[in-house]
Amino acid sequence: MTQRFLILLFACLLPGLANAQTRLDQDVPVSVDGETVRLKLRSYQPDGPGPFPTLIFHHGSTGRGNDPSRFGGFFDPKPLVDWFVQRGWAVMLPARRGRGGSEGLYDEGFAARRESGYSCAPELSLPGAERALRDIEAITQTIIAKPMVDRQRLLIGGQSRGGILSVAYAGRQPNLFKGVINFVGGWMGTGCNTASHINLTLFRYGARYTADMLWLYGDGDPYYELSHSRDNHAQFLKAGGRGQFLTYAKPERGDGHGILYNPALWSEALDAYLSQQLGAASGGAGSSR
Repeated sequence: MTQRFLILLFACLLPGLANAQTRLDQDVPVSVDGETVRLKLRSYQPDGPGPFPTLIFHHGSTGRGNDPSRFGGFFDPKPLVDWFVQRGWAVMLPARRGRGGSEGLYDEGFAARRESGYSCAPELSLPGAERALRDIEAITQTIIAKPMVDRQRLLIGGQSRGGILSVAYAGRQPNLFKGVINFVGGWMGTGCNTASHINLTLFRYGARYTADMLWLYGDGDPYYELSHSRDNHAQFLKAGGRGQFLTYAKPERGDGHGILYNPALWSEALDAYLSQQLGAASGGAGSSR
């Protein structure tokens, strides 16, 4: 009777053990644009000593940028985090200046009247993207110095604005990352008649990255129509970039901009991409593969 009870108890505990993870929230001091600010960084890691293969994943915008109450919300895509941690990866979620509790001014391409939100004017929008890239440079150097991070198995990725920023930043650090994962990336939505110019400018930065990227997009995206995103990818390839462009049907719940939250759509493709980019080293000590 006792032996049977222990077997049943162990079976019940297995799912929890497989998903065991540690979360840590930090205020990380970085130097950017001549000042020191503290950026919020949330990290997840599986149980074990590490170092772990690591994904640095970047957040997007706040819709139209005209609702300051949204600036403080912290981006924490749990389905993606759990997917990676279950495979033995650590996940780092940094928040740029003025977002998610980070210090500093949130100033990523606003109109002259900030209450109007993000500007469609390239002369305002693109400097906002450059400001974001400087934040990413500052926090990346802090992250890769952590003992828990395996610099030989490092990925960068992001959602929406975070996706296009990850593509662009990888082009500036072509030897740092083993892969780039772009979920529905773009800087300005197709409601702006300058969207193609702005988005292509940033995506072309990423063409300097010499390995394959993975771009994942959903149908029914209210910000980036698939025809627009396909053209961005085609121009990215023409500029010398490499990688797949995959699309998914609109989820039953939500819209195409939210495919990040539906691992059933992209899990197989992402598994294949990790195997391609890292081979047998694609998982960590706790990998399920």
